[in-house]
Amino acid sequence: MTPPAAPGSRPNVIIFFTDQQRWDSSGLHGNPLELMPNFDRLARAGTHVAKSFTCQPVCGPARACLQTGTYATTNGCWRNGIGLPRDRDRFPTLASCFNEAGYRTGYIGKWHLGGVDGRAAEDRGPVKDGYRGDYQDWLAVEALEFSVDEYHTTLYDEDNQPIHLPGYRTDACTDAAIRYVDRHRTNPFFLMVSYIEPHHQNDKDDYPPPIGYRERYAGRWTPPDLAALPQWQWHEDRAHGSPMRIGGTAQQHLGGYWGMVKRLDEALGRLVDALITLNMLDNTIILFTSDHGCHFKTRNGEYKRSCHESSIRVPTMLHGGPFTGGGELPQLASLLDLPPTLLDACGIAIPASMQGRSILPLVRGDLEARRPWPEEVFVQISESQIGRCVRTQRWKYSVRDAPDAQIADGAADRYVEEYLYDLHYDPYELCNLVSFDSHAQVRAIMRDRLLRRMKEAGESAATVDPSPLPAIRGGQRTVSEAEARA
Repeated sequence: MTPPAAPGSRPNVIIFFTDQQRWDSSGLHGNPLELMPNFDRLARAGTHVAKSFTCQPVCGPARACLQTGTYATTNGCWRNGIGLPRDRDRFPTLASCFNEAGYRTGYIGKWHLGGVDGRAAEDRGPVKDGYRGDYQDWLAVEALEFSVDEYHTTLYDEDNQPIHLPGYRTDACTDAAIRYVDRHRTNPFFLMVSYIEPHHQNDKDDYPPPIGYRERYAGRWTPPDLAALPQWQWHEDRAHGSPMRIGGTAQQHLGGYWGMVKRLDEALGRLVDALITLNMLDNTIILFTSDHGCHFKTRNGEYKRSCHESSIRVPTMLHGGPFTGGGELPQLASLLDLPPTLLDACGIAIPASMQGRSILPLVRGDLEARRPWPEEVFVQISESQIGRCVRTQRWKYSVRDAPDAQIADGAADRYVEEYLYDLHYDPYELCNLVSFDSHAQVRAIMRDRLLRRMKEAGESAATVDPSPLPAIRGGQRTVSEAEARA
């Protein structure tokens, strides 16, 4: 057992966790609207994980991956509505690891791991004791998007009593976080604050920012991938064998979305100000990240659940402790790498069950750690479609379940090639090369990488069939083997 930490001997840890936030909402990634000056400043002073990707672009599964450090097909939470596993021998959580090390652990905000999806909205509130991932202090709700609305926030305490918090929802959760920090000045704590913003408000078909914020950003800047894609397009409805008209909503929703991002960054600034006031900033590690991105219905019939950058790439930075002055990491990092990273930074043993690896050696410039670092990130999708993806610095290759595949527990026994993108020449993923003869060698190498990563994740053996799209000959130069392996 890890010995308890004495006050001040180990850093405090705060996870600032947003929902459905694109990586390019940050100025460090080219956003010109100055939405995230606090994030940008902290990332420059700390460690900017510039190429950070979720391993599951779905709310509940991504959260289960973060809490356990395991893939969704390993922990069983492969779709929304499945509760976090309770077997701590097999699936120690971040909270249980920090508890054992003598930390006080707290959770504030959206949980989405109580296993209650499918019930009425009014029942998606309290989370039963025993289903809270071992957090000691609790002020949360199963589905924050159903806690009335953006100006009426209701969370539930350890006794499942409703607590009504005033103010805009982001501010209400941040106020609670500041109060928590103030109460725990004398003992090390691990606090996760899980916001719903900038997630789509399901019952309103809107991204509701604070009053007055939508007008600041409406019509000002559209990310290039969204600007290039049609606002309406036809997609195959595989369940009914007919085409389905879906619509991109970027022009309708970006003003509100950017406004929500702006308020989140202001909340981050307020939390940092509180730490400065309490003389705690130097001894507190802050992790800012998100569960997945948002493509505004330009890639499928909703907002995520695809392997495109807009779905899987998220803003991530670490500030404080050993991450001070870490600079910008060039390596690709997965959401699964963040739990072992936090434990490593606090001197806590990383459970053997965790399937990611700590990025701390990369931050410290350990050349031995850089050499075996994975050349690709691996992404699973197991809701609305069963898909898999590997993404290297240059290439992205994805597959989805074949029409006659056997599906079980979020995985398939057969897949079919879906996308191949050359991100050096096509960063906005507009030209699908999956059927180009000139890229056959790339497909073969990426297919082998994908099957290897699926096996390493613990998945059963599967086959990948060639793309059903007609082969395209000519029009592209043949890619060399060196380029194919980049």
